[in-house]
Amino acid sequence: MVMKRLLIFMFALSPVAASAQSGAILFDRSVKYEFELPERMRQRLDRIPTADVSQMLLLFNESASLLVLAPTEEEEDQTGLAPRERGMLIQRLRMGSTSRSDQETLQEAYVSFDDGSITQTREFMGRTFLIRGTRPSYEWRLSGEMSQVLGYTVQKAMAVQDSSIIEAWFTPEIPVSAGPGPFGGLPGMILSVSVDSGHTIYSASEINLTSVEEEAIRAPEEGEEVSPDEYEQIVAEKLEELRMRRRGRRRRP
Repeated sequence: MVMKRLLIFMFALSPVAASAQSGAILFDRSVKYEFELPERMRQRLDRIPTADVSQMLLLFNESASLLVLAPTEEEEDQTGLAPRERGMLIQRLRMGSTSRSDQETLQEAYVSFDDGSITQTREFMGRTFLIRGTRPSYEWRLSGEMSQVLGYTVQKAMAVQDSSIIEAWFTPEIPVSAGPGPFGGLPGMILSVSVDSGHTIYSASEINLTSVEEEAIRAPEEGEEVSPDEYEQIVAEKLEELRMRRRGRRRRP
């Protein structure tokens, strides 16, 4: 379904020149794994990935943005395992982890700039949830530091949200207050985000400023619909179940 929507999006990109207030940005996303690799596997699989790496496509215009998973080419495996076997191994390790980031994946995020709402689909422990709410309001502090990302001049901003430290680099040269997923609220497009010293990273790898048809930027509709509070309760309860199960296994003789 994501692939089908992505193809629709790409055809929705017009070759006609447009302002810097609409376009598509490809982001590389990296989320560090927090599961522990058993000792017997460490000795045999010393090149097991340390992070879940994927690409996401951000479509945006003056009124809204939509972030979706992008298909990627399969990379050559370096662990001695077939790609399918390696994927199954990582999935098993993630399933046994009590870390939220190991169990959860953001799949889509739609943000309306008009009313500040956000609609997300998140996969958590094999279930897909549709969550409607309000985009987080970040209390950004500008540091004055400047740099370059893909030829754009960017400025550094910092914020603390839910005890997480967020570092963002944004460019006023793309005058849209947006970024990957829930990140935004700065006077320009966010091209790079690092959460908790690199635990989660979004980094722009391609930028295409062009017209995007409005119908291509729509809120997702698939998934089990829950409120933000209901979703947080489900996550807390399921992670606690995993912890209890793990403690129970450790007590067995």
